[in-house]
Amino acid sequence: MSPYELAVGLRYTRARKGSGRNAFISFIALVSMAGIALGVAALIVVLSVMNGFQQELRNRILAVASHIEVRGFPELKDPAAVAEAARRNPRVVATAPYVFGQAMLSVGDANRGVVLRGIDPAREDQVADIGKHMRRGSLASLTPGSFNIVLGAELARALGVRVGDPIVAITPQGNVTPAGALPRLKTFTVAGIFEIGMFEFDSGLALVNIEDAQRLYRLGNATGVRLKLDDMFAAPRVARELLATLPVDAEVRDWTQNHANFFRAVAIEKRVMFIILTLIVAVAAFNIVSAQVMVVTDKQADIAILRTLGAAPSSVMAIFMIQGALVGFIGTLIGVVGGVLLALNVETVVPVLERVLGFQFLDKSVYYISDLPSDLQRADVIVIAAIALALAFVATIYPSWRAARVNPADALRYE
Repeated sequence: MSPYELAVGLRYTRARKGSGRNAFISFIALVSMAGIALGVAALIVVLSVMNGFQQELRNRILAVASHIEVRGFPELKDPAAVAEAARRNPRVVATAPYVFGQAMLSVGDANRGVVLRGIDPAREDQVADIGKHMRRGSLASLTPGSFNIVLGAELARALGVRVGDPIVAITPQGNVTPAGALPRLKTFTVAGIFEIGMFEFDSGLALVNIEDAQRLYRLGNATGVRLKLDDMFAAPRVARELLATLPVDAEVRDWTQNHANFFRAVAIEKRVMFIILTLIVAVAAFNIVSAQVMVVTDKQADIAILRTLGAAPSSVMAIFMIQGALVGFIGTLIGVVGGVLLALNVETVVPVLERVLGFQFLDKSVYYISDLPSDLQRADVIVIAAIALALAFVATIYPSWRAARVNPADALRYE
């Protein structure tokens, strides 16, 4: 590619004054440029918001769930040995025993089935962040023998209880009496209320002290051990390593397995949105094809003159590829800059739009995540820009090939 090919290609992207046809062709090129910019910016913003939702979802889940759970059935043999073996892995930074059980909570005529988890409050804060989401009371009130209980906000609202109210827990395990099998009942006192922002936990989880849970379910040991890692994304690999080194037979599950449906749904939505919005860029690229075909038709005389002056077909092809690629490059550049700026300021821009338009995009009464989080990732920007440039480049091939095949004699016959 020589400098004259670049100069002619750049010149063809601008319309000459007083030439209506050239102005129209340049207008189509401008529309194509705007379409590419809009598609690229939309892709960057939407993927950043999807990444933000995924991160927010992950943080809320891990506020209650641990990175890895080692669980026995119905209880874990020698939890202390399991915790010690787990801590030998350099990735494991904290361990905490727990008891898992199911129960029905009853207050008056209100009944709700829940997951009842027995925890050690002092060690629970090391493996999960549920203590940061307390709305009333604290986990420290779950002392051994107190039979205090901490409920999710939706669960407390459904049962109509507040801190200090008594509540009856009914377990599936029954007591055998001369009158037959009777359910096991225990009265607890509501000592706290937490709110994670996920219906699954806020409406179906209750916490008690681990020793109280062992008495309630008549267990000699904890159900399992919860682990926290220095890198949550290493959980699948660490789980496989622990499975081979634990001193007892147990089930080892990481957070990606326990909540796979949530993350699979977000990943599918992100992939579908990427495909749909990429079509916007593809449509803009097709506009480049139509604009380039019109340019080639309009410039046939110029092409013939260049050919008679010794320009090779490859040079003619390069001229029009430069012109079309320039439209794609400028559109992609504008889209990347605009998309990055908007993605970095979504949390500022959205409230302004909500005040101007007079409504809230994500109503707090309907959605648990009422804000639009954004997590801009460099890899997404690079992939989007590369796809846009590739589509724009491909769109120039056919019109440029047609330009290279123009016969100088036919083009100059009526000039």
